[in-house]
Amino acid sequence: MNIAMFTNTYSPHVGGVAHSVSGLAAGLREMGHKVLVVAPDFPDMADNEPHVVRIRAMQRFVGSDFSIPLPITGVLGARLDTFKPDIVHSHHPFLLGDTALRVSAAWDIPVVYTFHTRYDLYDHYIVRDSDILRRLVRSLSIGYCNLCNAVIAPSESTAAYLEQNGVTAPVTVIPTGVDIARMKAGNGKLIREASRIPADAKIVGHVGRLAQEKNLAYLARAIGRCLAENPDTRALIVGDGHMRAEMARILEKSGDGGRSHFTGILTGTRLADAYAAMDVFAFSSLSETQGLVLAEAAAAGVPVVALDAPGAREVVRDGLNGRLLEENADEARFADALTQILTLEPAMAAKFAKAARKTALSFSTDRCHARVLALYDKLRGDETALNRKDDTLWRTAKRSIAREFDIIGNIAHAVSDAVLIP
Repeated sequence: MNIAMFTNTYSPHVGGVAHSVSGLAAGLREMGHKVLVVAPDFPDMADNEPHVVRIRAMQRFVGSDFSIPLPITGVLGARLDTFKPDIVHSHHPFLLGDTALRVSAAWDIPVVYTFHTRYDLYDHYIVRDSDILRRLVRSLSIGYCNLCNAVIAPSESTAAYLEQNGVTAPVTVIPTGVDIARMKAGNGKLIREASRIPADAKIVGHVGRLAQEKNLAYLARAIGRCLAENPDTRALIVGDGHMRAEMARILEKSGDGGRSHFTGILTGTRLADAYAAMDVFAFSSLSETQGLVLAEAAAAGVPVVALDAPGAREVVRDGLNGRLLEENADEARFADALTQILTLEPAMAAKFAKAARKTALSFSTDRCHARVLALYDKLRGDETALNRKDDTLWRTAKRSIAREFDIIGNIAHAVSDAVLIP
């Protein structure tokens, strides 16, 4: 099968969506399929990418970590003519997401969309606390779902959100897969040595993009309380972003005494080593659709303390593989839960670690990628898909024009929703 994927973020950018797209593309290729990724260009990207079409883009849009693709050139059309896609997989509802819709119409093939992100929770990058903007973005995202043949939700919570907000397209729950073997093989000693953390110190860890929407000021305050209560404990923060300096300031103010270690971005075996060094994983984001890092931590056998929110509640089993606190729990309760995990007796700690690894099995890459492929096969075999053997230029033009009206109609409907709804 030939799969064309469209994404607004991709390597070398490090983040959940980029990781999901690159992992899925690699997994499908290993299964014998061809995958062409259409993505923006980024600084320091690889020179030779035989399976990627790069689109020129504006970098670091309004101070975020993301890029905005510029208008498409004829290069993409030529590549698609050679590639001959059987299915389109979109990973964003805007920009290259619209291009994905146009390609599916031109080629008369199904389009699948993975709902990775709650964009209505990211309005702080443009206009802070704008109800109209939130409604506009939410309506655009929901409308986009309904222009696709199928939608993938990374968690049951996300599927419920989509259905409650008016998505009528078929929704299938398929998490982003985790390389369990790699996560289990980490060597925590290497990270401890690199960060000069004593071998007998307990470690509270966190992995992720250090961005405002991740609720990281709250997390830093909770970790700071935990460090104050446990003098032999260290914090290991993996990732980078505009919240790094603020987190460091909060931790220093809490009196961490230099016991907080920021590693920057880690990938591959180094990331697995970081998970292996942790005794508990701290996660307080309320904006996730899955929370991939939670499944990675579980695969490494690390108990998680998290707030009860989408993504987290699908991974964390309170009292079994970690602690799941109510969404409005204060920092003191979160710090107490971290301390509870850190001070478990060895036998109980081993039970938590075993339960975490068992939870991670349902997120294995093999299982998740097979489910995506099964969805592709179902859509391609659907009787609603037209036979293209006698396709003509006129039919192609009519489909493309109709799709343009769909895209414009979705925008008009979203603007109406945002402005008219009180």
